[in-house]
Amino acid sequence: MIMIYFSHPICQKHNNGGNHPESAQRVARIEDALIFNRLLDFVLMPEPRKANDEDVLRVHSSQLWESLKAAQNPDEIVMLDSETAIAPDSIEAALTASGAVLDSVDALMNQKATTAFCNIRPPGHHAEVDRSMGFCLINHVAIGAAYAIEKYDLQRVAILDFDVHHGNGTETYAEIEPKVLFCSSFENDIYPFSELGSPFENIIKMPLARGAHDEEFLSSWREHVWPKLRDYQPELIFLSAGFDAHRWDLMANLDVSTQAFEQWTHELREIADEVCQGRVISVLEGGYDLRALTDSVVAHFKALANL
Repeated sequence: MIMIYFSHPICQKHNNGGNHPESAQRVARIEDALIFNRLLDFVLMPEPRKANDEDVLRVHSSQLWESLKAAQNPDEIVMLDSETAIAPDSIEAALTASGAVLDSVDALMNQKATTAFCNIRPPGHHAEVDRSMGFCLINHVAIGAAYAIEKYDLQRVAILDFDVHHGNGTETYAEIEPKVLFCSSFENDIYPFSELGSPFENIIKMPLARGAHDEEFLSSWREHVWPKLRDYQPELIFLSAGFDAHRWDLMANLDVSTQAFEQWTHELREIADEVCQGRVISVLEGGYDLRALTDSVVAHFKALANL
């Protein structure tokens, strides 16, 4: 089994300004932790390409994409809303982040690797088809899924999102792409305040109550998603890997441990080995307590790499 790791220094140049929780320290500290634990000794580490307009427009409206390019100012940070910023290097960072996911698809589908981890930012899963929001400019996992469907003629792609905040942006893509199964666990009644259900059969939403702990988190996936994945037989699995459900992360109110993220990943890997030759692409989303984030990513990475 071979794992591939993607990151790029440009991702650290996206700047939200001030003391914003979504900072460059997130990807820097993750990489430091992976190096310290000797985990990058065992993986491939090519430089990712930049996605292009065609890649973005497989998912997002031309109005959104043109408005982002028009909003970027070479001299200052521009706030798109109260929490989402675009800085002089943000579009290049976002395109490189999406490019990492596209390169992951190519590596896995061409059997150059079995699993991938993309340590990238800005995050993406709140970016809707026609709206940037929630720290997110464009939706990397959706762009990767659309690319995989078009280039490799995939008929069944799964996107699993365990970020504490619902991946509303990915949901808007799944609503118009029936070849995608989108499954999301999230804390109820926090940003982005999504509806709890969906009329679409390819969307599974698992709201968790404030204070939900490891067993509730894991049980929701075991009950609602693991059997569905075995029936669905996806050809490729994407993960929106947000670690802000961790008990130390103050951005939300769940009580999930590092060990639960590790266990979740082991269970997912077992199913992936059964249904899609182990092909899993994990893409960083949230996680804002740096110690919780790095500990959780290290555990997730080990389980994903089968180390």
